[in-house]
Amino acid sequence: MSIEIPVDKWPGTVNTVTLGATEADGGTRAKVVTIGGEQSLPFMHFETEMPHSPVIALEMTPSRTDDWSQILLDAWGDVVEDPARWAAAIEAAGADVIVVTFGLTDPAGDPITPDYAVSTVKAVLEASGLPLVVLGPGQADVDNELIVPVADSTKGERLVLGLCEDGNYRTIVASAMANDHLVVGRTPMDVNLAKQLNILMTDMGLPLDRIVMDPTTGGLGYGIEYGYSVMERLRLAALQGDAMTQLPMLVTPGYEAWRTKEAKVGEGVPETWGDWADRGVHWETLTAVSLVEAGADVVVLRHPESLKRVREAIDELMTAAPA
Repeated sequence: MSIEIPVDKWPGTVNTVTLGATEADGGTRAKVVTIGGEQSLPFMHFETEMPHSPVIALEMTPSRTDDWSQILLDAWGDVVEDPARWAAAIEAAGADVIVVTFGLTDPAGDPITPDYAVSTVKAVLEASGLPLVVLGPGQADVDNELIVPVADSTKGERLVLGLCEDGNYRTIVASAMANDHLVVGRTPMDVNLAKQLNILMTDMGLPLDRIVMDPTTGGLGYGIEYGYSVMERLRLAALQGDAMTQLPMLVTPGYEAWRTKEAKVGEGVPETWGDWADRGVHWETLTAVSLVEAGADVVVLRHPESLKRVREAIDELMTAAPA
């Protein structure tokens, strides 16, 4: 006896957002990445096909690798000392997008300067043809000081700039609008806060198709359940027709996973935890795949092996079809 699978029809659609610009569009990227466009929950191929596969970004932190696990540093080798070589290695590893995250200091330990940020971003743009996300260290004054000159010096590249947060979005949004860039808005794990920030940014005149939202999450076993729930609720609201939640989501499982003790600690742990290097990659991979299934359009990773494993999982999910 055949069983009829219930099919939901949703009135809403997730916005389509394009990261990066080729020469024809006023930029220098060899390729662009388009995300969003979903009309159903993730991978429900029997309802509607997903027009764009979730994409994988790899993060580089040219000014603050001191807080990275030794496992990560060993995986990348000495390219972490040169932003251009690191960017080229990320592209060679198979990433779709590069995320450049600045800290409060430069490699010499001095306070980071706008000139350093601009020269680093330009070096990355020259070394790789991938779209870029450029993030400040998360302190409002420093973020503004760094991101504005980066935006001005890369006009037309359609970078994704951030972080836009409730107390610090106006300057970055204005700079993005003036220079044809996009922004990423980050809020604590809360549907209403995410929606409110999107309203505030669009009130400034920034179109919804130039906003990506980061609803924040946790690492596997460290709040991921709550983060998953918030992401799922945001996607349900979007599909139900709430325009201010119809934005693609970018999340950072690499950052979250590699700061957990299971991934970070190599000594003084139970033998049953297994090999440290394998454990860290497992933690990042499982965190990322969980968030992809929650509706993430972009997952930001740190380890090249995790990228391979998450790519395999996404490819399998994208080709799965009902029996």
